[in-house]
Amino acid sequence: IEPQLQEALGERLAELDIEPVAFAAASLAQVHRATVIATGEDICLKIQYPGLSRVIDADFDAVVRMLVLARWVKSGRELDEWLEDLRVQLHHEIDYPREIAMMEKVAALVAEEADTIAAGGVRYHVPRIHERYCAEQVIAMEFVDGHLVTHAEVAGLSQERRNALGRSMLELFFYELYQWGVLQTDPNFGNYLVRCDGTPDELVLLDFGSILHCEDYFLDHLGNAISAGQQNDRDLLADSLVGLDCLPADASQEARDLFTDFCLHLLEPLRPPELLPKEYLTDKGEYCGAKSRLVTRAGKKAAASAASRHFSTPSREFAMIARKLSGVFTFIAVLNAEFNAYDIAQRHIMRWVEEH
Repeated sequence: IEPQLQEALGERLAELDIEPVAFAAASLAQVHRATVIATGEDICLKIQYPGLSRVIDADFDAVVRMLVLARWVKSGRELDEWLEDLRVQLHHEIDYPREIAMMEKVAALVAEEADTIAAGGVRYHVPRIHERYCAEQVIAMEFVDGHLVTHAEVAGLSQERRNALGRSMLELFFYELYQWGVLQTDPNFGNYLVRCDGTPDELVLLDFGSILHCEDYFLDHLGNAISAGQQNDRDLLADSLVGLDCLPADASQEARDLFTDFCLHLLEPLRPPELLPKEYLTDKGEYCGAKSRLVTRAGKKAAASAASRHFSTPSREFAMIARKLSGVFTFIAVLNAEFNAYDIAQRHIMRWVEEH
């Protein structure tokens, strides 16, 4: 990776003392820790693997041909639109100037909501960008020392602190989707760090390559779908899924049932406390994500739906939101957090409705 850095930074490279061994890997890059020699400040450099932009399209087309020939996917207009969206998303993930702009935008949005966010017991932290050492294929940012959610030190936190971290992760989803309009759609655990050596705890946000912006009409239908899921209203949920382009208006009853079953499972934690399944509650009446095995159950429903002849390909936006929400609930389950989420969903959706 050194020649890549030399080409990208030129004479500026001599200003840095870079650790030769990468301390982390991103999907399309690797990360090296470095020290700014003049100041002693620790930073990290996310360096894109060479030549990615040239090979993404060729590799993508080869995989698609394989899937079609193997009859694992059906060719047609619907597939073409999906694949074009995926191709664009991949190119976004290697567009580092775009990612830097997103990081700075989210940092500003976090700062605007800082007092409200801190009231929940956990702060969000977006690493500061070091523009001098950024380039077309390099992102230089503040080095933040923290732990993955799977780390033993995080598991050893008190139940109260883990609950607050779980709530903050779900809050972040709703902030991004409904207030900020920049949903980070990759739920990989490596994209978040927990910093628990100060007061309050912090959730560090690291990756902004895969960002989704939803139009107002979509958020309106999504809010209706969430509300329908909270009240277990299958008819309203199915109608909302039609509005989200996840079901055709003339979908069969079987197709409506399959998709609503999946959505009802996925939205289960957002129900009012009195409608939550009793077997997944603690003695205090709090929903326990680890006990519920929610993502496993929802995944089985999704697999059954996809295998059915009544299956209808959901919209790209819905699929990415379902993926992100599954990741959020998995993060909460790993924390072994226990809390009811109805109030979080309601507060954000109602705020959006009032502002629109």
